[in-house]
Amino acid sequence: MPVLSAHDTMVLLVDMQTGLLPAIADHQALIQRTACLLQAAQLMGVPVIATEHYADKIGPTDPALRRWVDHVIHKTHFDATRESRFLAELPRRRTRVLLLGTEAHVCVLQTGLGMTNLGLSPILVTDCAGSRRVHDFDAACTRWDHYGLERITAEMAMFEWLETPIHPQFREVLALIKSV
Repeated sequence: MPVLSAHDTMVLLVDMQTGLLPAIADHQALIQRTACLLQAAQLMGVPVIATEHYADKIGPTDPALRRWVDHVIHKTHFDATRESRFLAELPRRRTRVLLLGTEAHVCVLQTGLGMTNLGLSPILVTDCAGSRRVHDFDAACTRWDHYGLERITAEMAMFEWLETPIHPQFREVLALIKSV
């Protein structure tokens, strides 16, 4: 599998909602790391789509993250790909999908597995995903590996998008990397 390109990648932020995040292990650090990746995506022209699961009950996407989101998909299924308009709401020609969000072992995992059925290539950003309990997060990663799906970190994604230190956004992205 080749390195990521800012030209064929998108980010899917899964259910990072105000009513759920306080229950997630180390949620403040998770929000900070995720915000850095979303800012880098914006700098690099990588679309960011978010899902919100029953937003009327769980709340909207966290405001620290929402400002970097291009579009929100509302959902009622744990697996976002089961929503009738899901695929139509994604950017075209962006087949590699960085998945981040909560909970890693429920909505993130089910959406990633569903994406493979749609012919997309989901990539779990492990330091930008979380669960209430660490053992559930670990189980999600084990299952992800079982299906041969790719895992990376936010920093790996950012450097792969940059490709070179002469990239026009290198200094800005490097500052984001150093901030966490």
